[in-house]
Amino acid sequence: MPDAVVIGAGPNGLVAANLLADAGWSVQVLEEQPEPGGAVRHDRGVHPDFVNDLFSSFYPLAAASPILSALRLEDHGLRWSHAPHVLAHPLSDGRCAVLDRRIDTTAAAAEAFAPGDGAAWRRLFELWQTLRPDLLNALFTPFPPVKASARLLWTLRAAGGLRVARSLALPVRRMGEEEFRGEGGPLLLAGNALHADLAPESAGSGGFGWLMSMLGQTYGFPVPVGGSGALTEALTRRLHSRGGEVRCGERVRRITIRGSRAVGVRTGAGEAVPARRAVLADVAVPVLYRDLVGPEYLPAQLLEDLRRFQWDFATFKVDWALDGPVPWQAEQARRAGTVHLADGMDELTRFAAQIAMHQVPDRPFALFGQMTLADPSRSPAGTESAWAYTHVPRDIRADAGEDGITRDWTPADQERMADRVERQVERFAPGFRSLVRARRVLAPPTLQALDANLADGAINGGTAALHQQLVFRPVPGTGRPETPVAGLYLASAGAHPGGGVHGAPGANAARAALRAHRPPGLVATQRLLARRDRTGRER
Repeated sequence: MPDAVVIGAGPNGLVAANLLADAGWSVQVLEEQPEPGGAVRHDRGVHPDFVNDLFSSFYPLAAASPILSALRLEDHGLRWSHAPHVLAHPLSDGRCAVLDRRIDTTAAAAEAFAPGDGAAWRRLFELWQTLRPDLLNALFTPFPPVKASARLLWTLRAAGGLRVARSLALPVRRMGEEEFRGEGGPLLLAGNALHADLAPESAGSGGFGWLMSMLGQTYGFPVPVGGSGALTEALTRRLHSRGGEVRCGERVRRITIRGSRAVGVRTGAGEAVPARRAVLADVAVPVLYRDLVGPEYLPAQLLEDLRRFQWDFATFKVDWALDGPVPWQAEQARRAGTVHLADGMDELTRFAAQIAMHQVPDRPFALFGQMTLADPSRSPAGTESAWAYTHVPRDIRADAGEDGITRDWTPADQERMADRVERQVERFAPGFRSLVRARRVLAPPTLQALDANLADGAINGGTAALHQQLVFRPVPGTGRPETPVAGLYLASAGAHPGGGVHGAPGANAARAALRAHRPPGLVATQRLLARRDRTGRER
């Protein structure tokens, strides 16, 4: 009997399993899909000569994460690679905003839009340098991060206090208007905010766009050499080296509960898998509570809160094998691993408004990845392994375009939407479509079939909006991984601090499980030693 059963071999599940194994626990991970990784996988399904990431591709949060850094995955084969530029946002008139790990390059690109905007970008970066250590510590530690938050508040006060807090709470459109004169800086912020489901007019989108931009400025948007699954392979190898086990093709149908405590799981094949100490669920929040636990074990208030749970946008993705580099009109885009495609702030707002009205956008904002540029091992020399994704409504009621795309996502609808995405690319890279050797379409139902946590292609485990963050994530409460069922811990992106491949939800769940099983005497001794460390007495 293992000490812990982890449901789901996504990055959070694998991080949790590794930390438990490091503490000496025996761990068994059960994964529904035929291979581990969740949304961190790659294949050669578009063309045999091309490696394409199935879901996520660029990992600034992984690069910044102290959790992943502490696992020393480079000792287990992981290597990172970078494109020359981090990100580009071209406009149809040939101008282009650029994010680069060299602050001088980013500032010069902003300055090209309006005098003084380079200095404005530097000021935002200086704020980041001031806040970064305490901000990242608060982000990646269990909620509530009391000590980290105290330090962050002290640093924030020294940096400008309420005025800085106000700026970070702004909608990204307003932040851009207050900080810049030209379009370049605001476009970088707004495009990064739309990596989540935060429209340019959403409260807090300024802070999120600033965070993602500054992560790119500092760490870049690195990619694992060989494909995104290389990150999963490193996590899996590390777990195996510590005695952990990963069983794929094993769908968990139910969590076994006795005396209000989780004591194991039952698989779809009917096998009972007991857990001596804990069950950790790298599972979407509604699925965990409604399907795997069941309402009979949950408080009425939680069930009511689940009714109000909000998913993030649905996602539509296209993968390509291209016969040559993308012919961007803007030269800077030819050197960027990630390219944002929308012709200005108003087009971003229009895109988000159409989704809010349950319409399939007619000019979809697209995030475009040039993977061979970032990692030459992805395809033959002179070619490009590329992808783009955009967001669509979860509940489609109309098509803002002329194709009549419906909520059914029939094969015809999928091809029409893929054509629409390609036309958006063609606006900024004339001749792009002539380079397509092969393509693969991943509509929302396909993404969910490949990873059940991606409900209708929701990639963030729930909205990133303020009303479902911190103490409100996943529902109003403490923001912690403990659940109403003893011995059961939420370890997915639905938990604080949310989506992104950084491992924090899995690490927080593992630490909570370990803390619950520490001998009382050990806990008291550790607290005493911590107090002595702080006072300097006897140590």
